Amino acid sequence: MVSNFKAVRQFGLWLSVVLMVVSLLIITLKGVPLGQDFTGGYVSEFALPQSVAQETLQQELGNYIDGPFRLTERGPGQWSVFQTPEAGRASGDWLASWSVHSGATVLDNSFLGAAAGDELIEQGMMALLFATLAVMLYLLGRFEWRLSVAATLALAHDVIITLALLALFEVEFTLTVLAAILAIIGYSLNDSIVIGDKVREIVRAKPEQNVSRSVNEAIFASMSRTLITSLTTLTTIISIWMMAGAPLRGFAITLFVGVLVGTWSSVFISATLPQSLGLSSDNYLHKDSEEVKRQLAEP
Repeated sequence: MVSNFKAVRQFGLWLSVVLMVVSLLIITLKGVPLGQDFTGGYVSEFALPQSVAQETLQQELGNYIDGPFRLTERGPGQWSVFQTPEAGRASGDWLASWSVHSGATVLDNSFLGAAAGDELIEQGMMALLFATLAVMLYLLGRFEWRLSVAATLALAHDVIITLALLALFEVEFTLTVLAAILAIIGYSLNDSIVIGDKVREIVRAKPEQNVSRSVNEAIFASMSRTLITSLTTLTTIISIWMMAGAPLRGFAITLFVGVLVGTWSSVFISATLPQSLGLSSDNYLHKDSEEVKRQLAEP
């Protein structure tokens, strides 16, 4: 099975390339929907005397609210409606009419400013850029450049595909989702480092062996650890998704997608791409000889 895994890895690598291209198109065409933390807006909360399905309530509210809005269930019989500043101003005071019609009890009706303004967004993007550059420098110092490039591309792959799925399913990008994206970067980097270390170890220990077989051995040697880590992490994320309620749903969805995509990229990008870039045991001969000379020179 180890010897036949190369074709599977190559297929997975090309599939990842296709998914990245499609994801970039989705992000460009649909855009990532910014949430209240980034846009601000009007929030109206009310309680209904009887239970009602969200789809039914969405249709009824559409007769009272002009423009787009987001309906969220906050608890048994309690609902929240969010409108962007532009949509809220255009729709007028619909809540009074709706409460008379439905018998709803108004809990809150207020305008909330954006928690993350333009300056914070710009600073956040700069911080993310510098963090990515720092990661690249760290990887270049730790690994041979082919492994470093593969690990960096795996990070980009995970973030791009996760953002595309958020855009596709219209999961709003909030500060909690941003925190999940940063967690995904750390998770993916850890996976890439573990499997990169194993690839380097086997290639250096078995210079006479075909690199493809060495990479396959590295993947299977770290597979149990990767799967156990991923499954335990996903179990925790699913618990948050199911039990933490609407405020953390976007956070849980983002992490869930990111862990799955990160596990995929650690095998089909971090471990596979270096071989396509020409990784071989010869890349380590000079480094190993220099290390031996340094050890012999030490008193």
